[in-house]
Amino acid sequence: MWGLITVLVDSLIPRLKEIFELTYFQAGLVQFAFFIAYGLISIPAGWLLHRTGYKKGIIIGLAIMGLGCLLFIPAASFRVFGIFMAGYFILASGMTILQVAANPYVTVLGDEKGASSRLNLSQAFNSLGTTIAPALGAIFILSDRINSAQEIDALDETGRALYYAAEASAVQKPFLFLALALIALAFIVFVAKLPRLLNTHANTNYRTALRDKKLKFGAVGIFLYVGAEVAIGSYLVNYFLDMHLPSVIQNNSTMQWVLSLFHADSSAIDNKAIVGTFVTFYWGGAMVGRFIGSYLTRIFRPHRVLSIFGAFAIVFVLSSMATTGLVSMWSILAVGLFNSIMFPTIFSLAIEDLGEYKPQGSGILCTAIAGGAFIPPLYGFFTDMIGFKLAFVVVLICYGYIFFYGTKIPELGKKY
Repeated sequence: MWGLITVLVDSLIPRLKEIFELTYFQAGLVQFAFFIAYGLISIPAGWLLHRTGYKKGIIIGLAIMGLGCLLFIPAASFRVFGIFMAGYFILASGMTILQVAANPYVTVLGDEKGASSRLNLSQAFNSLGTTIAPALGAIFILSDRINSAQEIDALDETGRALYYAAEASAVQKPFLFLALALIALAFIVFVAKLPRLLNTHANTNYRTALRDKKLKFGAVGIFLYVGAEVAIGSYLVNYFLDMHLPSVIQNNSTMQWVLSLFHADSSAIDNKAIVGTFVTFYWGGAMVGRFIGSYLTRIFRPHRVLSIFGAFAIVFVLSSMATTGLVSMWSILAVGLFNSIMFPTIFSLAIEDLGEYKPQGSGILCTAIAGGAFIPPLYGFFTDMIGFKLAFVVVLICYGYIFFYGTKIPELGKKY
């Protein structure tokens, strides 16, 4: 659910960009409203978790996510950008609590040596949601054409009302369904019998946890990884449109066949939906990579797998920068495969020595997810200035650090 919702936000960005006539930098602020919640809520969520335990933390997170989804209903009806931003923030706040609770819970459900493998496996199902989301976004959110402000002004009162109603419905229906699903999931977790694995009476604090160098370096890695992954995912539709890929895709029989798997009549859909469909492969690669990574991190040292995947991500970003057309498209989509193990592997490595301090470590690492609030607008800013391809230097720096972290883990050790 949190994978599905995180990426469904990406589908709204090109739509909101057209509705409110935003620049790429302003469109990137959508992700700022979403991911800044991780920076503001994660530490309080760690405090909450230490007093409620993992199970109650998961329930609270799911319930708040459901409330955030419900806010999209008035936001779409009134067409107020600020309400959309408030909905994003509340939704992400619930997701923050969920992540602070669920990630360390998975790492302690078994032997310490298998923590990376377990978290990669569970995150693979997160990636199932991120894989489905672009296809759902292309079908339900991006498939129709959005009128410009001048075209809307030219409509009569009845036509304008009908257009606004159709626009609102395209956003409201999927998020109403998600709200109901989240509330149902919270109830399922409530009645489920889950093991209690956290001493809620232990005397722990963030200052002690931060003495661990792997945690500090890992927090920087999470910040840059999430920022890079979200920056790429958020702008893929616009990047592909900028390279004029809809016509290239429509003139290629293989690409047309792929489109037909998602759309009965691809000639009737908007260009955003054409290229948006292929974003599925970016997130689908992450899902496949996490299933593979769950095995690889069990038989090889996780930090070595991390450094190798970081190196391949750099290679494919450079390939997309240096090429055009379908080669450039598939190169950047392939980065998703190598993104796959980065979050769960960095996360599990960073907290592996923390013991009862894991809730605090998780809160610190989830705070670092706020990288998704800062890197995408930064990438958008440079895109406005120098174009998509040169702006990829921003994400290359991020992947360079991840490669560095993977190679330096053995030298960090336990430091608190």
